[in-house]
Amino acid sequence: MDQTQIDNESDVKAVDTLVEKYHALRNEIGKVIVGQDDVIQEVLISVFSRGHCLLIGVPGLAKTLLVNTISRTLGLTYSRIQFTPDLMPSDILGTEILDIADNNQTREFRFVKGPLFANIILADEINRCPPKTQAALLEAMEERAVTVAGKRYEMGDPFFVLATQNPIEQEGTYPLPEAQLDRFMFNVWLDYPTLDQELNVVKQTTGDHVSKLNVILSGDEIIAYQKLIRKIPVPDNVTEYAVRLATSTRPENVKDGDDNIVARYISWGAGPRASQHLIIGAKCHAVINGKYSPDIENVQAVAKPILRHRIIRNYKAEADGVSVEEIIDNLLRQD
Repeated sequence: MDQTQIDNESDVKAVDTLVEKYHALRNEIGKVIVGQDDVIQEVLISVFSRGHCLLIGVPGLAKTLLVNTISRTLGLTYSRIQFTPDLMPSDILGTEILDIADNNQTREFRFVKGPLFANIILADEINRCPPKTQAALLEAMEERAVTVAGKRYEMGDPFFVLATQNPIEQEGTYPLPEAQLDRFMFNVWLDYPTLDQELNVVKQTTGDHVSKLNVILSGDEIIAYQKLIRKIPVPDNVTEYAVRLATSTRPENVKDGDDNIVARYISWGAGPRASQHLIIGAKCHAVINGKYSPDIENVQAVAKPILRHRIIRNYKAEADGVSVEEIIDNLLRQD
């Protein structure tokens, strides 16, 4: 490892400590979660990068268990919100109540905070709530604060939303608007486990053994590591590559007469937030893999979960059966 990439010796030591803590977290989470190595890595990268994460997978793939397990290994407050079609903004934000004191002499409104006021928010089946409630969550995700009755209330720090979504059940759901999808740093797909992994899952979950999880990181440590990731230097060629990759998904950047995969299959490409997330994600990916500065390979490693929910395919892509992942793979090979 080349320690000359970071000038401050204390930062070098902090990076080494972060790597140790990361592996300790992976080991602790592994006591409960079998497999899903890439998923765990991407969720932890979003935590250290101060981002939000959307987990998509069919029922039974331990999406909720994963978030719950991570929350137990972090010394943070945790809140699970079960999203339903009748969920109102006040149900997650909180509401003002009339408080009576001094023997009925004094009456004033007092704000009672809702479940959104926690460090880790599990938004379970986020696409089941109506747009009005999704908009309230969007404000908290972007501003890290909410406005109720004209007053602004700051969220705790750190604050991140880990949302789950079932891709096969569409009845009674409200598709997330593109503006809200863009607020998620990662869109993580959970696949079925392998045969050996599923055998281990069955053995672990059908007996009487209960794994005891230890707290690995405190809230203050997470905040310090989030700031450390921001300080990681990035070579100019890596920044240029990340921006070019994001802009290459936009059809308007295709030269007239070119008939490439973007011109054929994409209606809308990724916005500037994708470029930002590619860099911060590459920084964190580099650090947890023992490097002091990211390279192009680190950008490529985080490209799919960052870009897949920001690229909108057109009808021709759907008719030809071309997936977003195939489009991204093609762009990565070109660059």
